Amino acid sequence: MKYRGRKTVKIRFPVGGIGTGSIGLSGNGMLVDWEIMNRPKKNSNNGLSFFAVKAEKDGKVLDARVLNGDYRGEYYGASTADYNGFGNGADRASMAGMPHFKDSVFDGSFPYARISFADERFPGRPALTAFNPMIPSNEDDSSLPAAFFCLEVTNTSKTVLDYIFSANVMNPFGPGYNEKVQSGALTGISFRDTVTERTQIYNGDLCLMTDAGDCSVQEYWYRGVGGFDNLEMFWENYTAPGHLKERRYVDEKGNPQPSYGDIGSISARVRVQPGKTGRVRFVIGWYFPICENFWNPLPEEKVTDTLKNTWKNYYATKFSSSVEVATYCLKNYDRLDRETRLFHDALFSTTVPDYVLDAVSSTMSVLKTTTTLRLENGYFYGFEGSQTSVGSCEGSCTHVWNYAYALPFLFPRLERTLRQTSYEYNMDPAGGVRFRTMLPLGREYLAFRPCADGQFGDIMKVYREWKISGDTEWLRKYWPCVKKELEYAWNPGNPDRWDPNKDGVLEGRQHHTLDLEMFGPSGWLNGMYLGALKAGSAMAQAMGEPDKAEEYKKIYESGRAWVEKNLFNGEYFIQKVDFSDREMLASYCEAERDSEAWNDKRANPYFFYWNEESGELAYQIGEGCSIDQVNGQWHANLVGLGEILDKEKVRSALQSIYQYNFRCMRDHVNPCRFFSLNDEKGTVICSWPKHVRKPALPIYYAQETMFGFEYQAAVGMLQNGLIKEGLELIRSVRERHNGENRNPWNEMECGSNYARSMASYSALLALSGFTFDMTIPYIGFEPLLSQDSFKTFWSVDGAWGTYEQKNGKAVLRVLYGSLPLKMFHAGNIRPGKVLFGKKEQDFATGNGCLVLKDRIRIGAGEKLTILP
Repeated sequence: MKYRGRKTVKIRFPVGGIGTGSIGLSGNGMLVDWEIMNRPKKNSNNGLSFFAVKAEKDGKVLDARVLNGDYRGEYYGASTADYNGFGNGADRASMAGMPHFKDSVFDGSFPYARISFADERFPGRPALTAFNPMIPSNEDDSSLPAAFFCLEVTNTSKTVLDYIFSANVMNPFGPGYNEKVQSGALTGISFRDTVTERTQIYNGDLCLMTDAGDCSVQEYWYRGVGGFDNLEMFWENYTAPGHLKERRYVDEKGNPQPSYGDIGSISARVRVQPGKTGRVRFVIGWYFPICENFWNPLPEEKVTDTLKNTWKNYYATKFSSSVEVATYCLKNYDRLDRETRLFHDALFSTTVPDYVLDAVSSTMSVLKTTTTLRLENGYFYGFEGSQTSVGSCEGSCTHVWNYAYALPFLFPRLERTLRQTSYEYNMDPAGGVRFRTMLPLGREYLAFRPCADGQFGDIMKVYREWKISGDTEWLRKYWPCVKKELEYAWNPGNPDRWDPNKDGVLEGRQHHTLDLEMFGPSGWLNGMYLGALKAGSAMAQAMGEPDKAEEYKKIYESGRAWVEKNLFNGEYFIQKVDFSDREMLASYCEAERDSEAWNDKRANPYFFYWNEESGELAYQIGEGCSIDQVNGQWHANLVGLGEILDKEKVRSALQSIYQYNFRCMRDHVNPCRFFSLNDEKGTVICSWPKHVRKPALPIYYAQETMFGFEYQAAVGMLQNGLIKEGLELIRSVRERHNGENRNPWNEMECGSNYARSMASYSALLALSGFTFDMTIPYIGFEPLLSQDSFKTFWSVDGAWGTYEQKNGKAVLRVLYGSLPLKMFHAGNIRPGKVLFGKKEQDFATGNGCLVLKDRIRIGAGEKLTILP
């Protein structure tokens, strides 16, 4: 997607690894949001850190400019994390006062961002490309704490020119010092502080490095005594012919003299023939090894040798400094760029509408922000999102990460660690799984009861992880936990009494992702329960427990029949609740009747969920049309469980969501948060059509539009034949992220870079009709938009590539890893001949699939061809 002018105002493109933090590239080329010190730092910059380019001919400088487009920020100045400057004009770090480029175009297709610059006064067309490796199934190379930059310039003149790029970085430490480093053919500057022990969250180092052959280092800009001296002198130095001259500040013994805010520069020269393009590569690597739970630390008296509030970042187990990081990145730059580009090009070759690919790719960037961590053992950990300076809502929250479908397909091994963490640290003796993982791992839980959608979503996700990986031994290891988690629904030790009579109907107190409690059965949460029961039955059968499989199946069938009979109102699925039953609330807090807690109206459900004025229960759905009412069926379709509710009823429910919940915001009443405004269109969380009763105090967030929920509903529509409607919902979300109103790479909810938005990946799965079962092993495709000509990206554990069908022919290509295969489904193509490479394969057909006589393994660069 290309953005120009005002459409670049809100752009902040994150460049960093999974669990490492990132540096943001703004819409005009500024380096912003330096979120590299193990915590968010929105709206920040790192002082005068920027790129520049100059053109020389025969030792004469023709022109020099900062690699920025026009300033698009607040002309009055703004208060940011680093600078309280409203009323002082634009932040000096914006470089807005220096010569820059009149025209710039931001071209972003994650994981790459490219800005093209032009100005009639500059003899060339420069461009800046930024990325961090994104290589599915290679989680370690996708978790590098570094930002990769390729600076290039095309010589538009008729003569040979020299171009000298300058990369400039401020030392973020105080006091700190800069030091030139040489690693073979690589040249860099190490930015360090005076602390030698890397024991605190801010103790670390930074490195700027290049592999350019013709380069020079200026360790320090001129320090001066005035507030503007350093930039004044730098520009004087830079616009003189040739490289920057060295400058150092040392004492009489030759030791560095630490100071604050020192800037170091590397200049690199390329000689470019007319019409040709020259390139220079830089990497900014960072190393802050110690992560700390500063948001909810373990009380001092609870800290032990094994339970501490600090731990090592995973990347700190692989590297010992930012110099090592940058060295690795540059030495492997070609491979990392090639494999990332292979993924990028495969993804963007998918023949679905541009706005769908935009949604799928842009939301993947969440994985590369401070929303994610990788713990010392490599396990993945996620906040819900990122606030300005702290993670939003700790703990890989189960009911939020339920929606995040990018991670399990792109990095399945990381996704499995979320299941492992839940079972190893979060399960109580009765089988309830706390929905937030608290750090340090193993600490005592003081809050966070199990939530219904998170608990049952976990079980479907275990089924998904098993089928994506084909690892039955992994399932066997955790199967006792899965059973315990599922049977918690009717366990007498469940204080919320979800399904005490084991009839498949949730009728107790159910915590959920809208942050409150539901009382009584609903299509939404009961659908999640039905999906978990069906998944549990299938896994029990695979584990050699047919009696358990049959038990779960019978409960599922009983629950499904009840839900379809009692919760479908002829249009959509509702919640069945007696709004007048206040005493029901008291039954959940009998133990507190004689305690002080009984009088705490915020904590006590007897008071909190009772609306005294209207004389009814508060914060329920009742007869409302909920955006999540068939969420369970969405999951079931995506993970291969098939139908859990009647298909026609599900389709009707989704049609109702489109009819009643999708709307223009111009006259919409919303007392909650605003994620759509004015003439923007969006899909609200819950609506009450005019012919039904609306509660006086409805469920929380009912009037909001939240992007991840919208994707879920949209893809549900795609799955059920409502193609036009589903695509319209997706398009409406991305139209709200147009670069002027919102950042295309930051879908928010409770904070920035919100995990739930990765529900968008399910659109790719649905539109390609992707199915999988690596226990066979099997994959298949059933394109929704066109059976005659279609191409898509696909990914499972250990392999990814493309699938294409055209003119009755299908080609499955593996681009990375290797794919074992026994069965395959190729849309509407009737196979007459199957080729693995050039070798014909014996096969049979059945149930719409071809079954190979011999199991094969397709390696990177190989293909399977199906001919009619």
